[in-house]
Amino acid sequence: MKVFWFIPTHGDSRYLGTGEGARQVDHAYLTQVAQAADRLGYEGVLIPTGRSCEDPWVVAASLLPVTQRLKFLVAVRPGLHQPALAARMAATFDRLSGGRLLVNLVTGGDQAELEGDGVFLDHAARYEQSAEFIRIWREIIARSHDTQAQAFDYEGKHLSVKGAKLLFPPLQQPYPPIYFGGSSEAAHDLAAEQVDTYLTWGEPPAEVAKKVADVKARASKRNRTVKFGIRLHVIVRETEAAAWAAADDLISRLDDGIVAKAQAAFAKMDSEGQRRMAALHQGGKKRDRASLEISPNLWAGVGLVRGGAGTALVGSPQQVAARIEEYAALGLDTFVLSGYPHLEEAYRFAELVFPLLSLDTQRRLGEAANQPLPGQKLSGPFGEVVANIDAPARVAAQ
Repeated sequence: MKVFWFIPTHGDSRYLGTGEGARQVDHAYLTQVAQAADRLGYEGVLIPTGRSCEDPWVVAASLLPVTQRLKFLVAVRPGLHQPALAARMAATFDRLSGGRLLVNLVTGGDQAELEGDGVFLDHAARYEQSAEFIRIWREIIARSHDTQAQAFDYEGKHLSVKGAKLLFPPLQQPYPPIYFGGSSEAAHDLAAEQVDTYLTWGEPPAEVAKKVADVKARASKRNRTVKFGIRLHVIVRETEAAAWAAADDLISRLDDGIVAKAQAAFAKMDSEGQRRMAALHQGGKKRDRASLEISPNLWAGVGLVRGGAGTALVGSPQQVAARIEEYAALGLDTFVLSGYPHLEEAYRFAELVFPLLSLDTQRRLGEAANQPLPGQKLSGPFGEVVANIDAPARVAAQ
């Protein structure tokens, strides 16, 4: 199991939909979040993309010197990036980071935003372009490891290259792993044909199982295997009651006008994933737990005003860990998580939930953070010494 956190380049707050409790997101704050994730043992961080976000490549590059082992899941967007240039960017980042790059292929779903960026293709054509893009990108990078490799020619419907060649390869072979998410038929085909890990937004387990089965079957027909992951928010507290109170608090500053405005904007998008997210809370007309808890401990409240991933796992540490293991049993091994505010919640989730995950996952997280497992000797302070006499013992995993 690989557990990722999130870099909030589009803002951070204690309450959704209001400036109250919001905080300035600058490089100093992003550094705090990245270093916390690095120190706590998260596998990596997802950096979002779009006009509402700071540029993900610039942000990721700026965080390399202030982190040690953290991986960065960074977006490439066909139509904005050209595949040969994107290949050079990826190879450079991977070399300079010591192999810490993961690539997130983003096809996009907001037509107005895409047109503002100069992309005028419809949904079907964008997926055609994305398939051509990643095919070219992969081949250019894969060939770069062979000093005798021939330059690459490709002529497609949307993209073409002639004599494309990458002189300086990345560290990872044959290329940095490709992540991708999408809920349409075209997205599942693209995932089955070309990506390494398919990410779904946080739908109920039964729906996620259908997606996994469909992509897996399509990949099998192409003699490929695909890994799977999920993107979720988390609201974990020491008790179930406290967690649900925190969920209510997160949306306590929303009013009908804010929710209606957000839902109207989402309705204009041609994203199947966004449509499925909106359907989970039925337009946000009701905002009580009974209406928004769409599956045990799975809450659709975030999606009332946030585009993209709109669900959160809510509950006690034991409940949240159980839901994660439930998704893992469906074949998911990557969990991309976030919480509001992102700095505090990175610590809270790691402290409360990491010890409850499988022992193999605990070991992986402990090794990544260079921290001892329960029972191992500590080289420095752990907690506050009691009465200047006794150091507190590490709590064994339950």
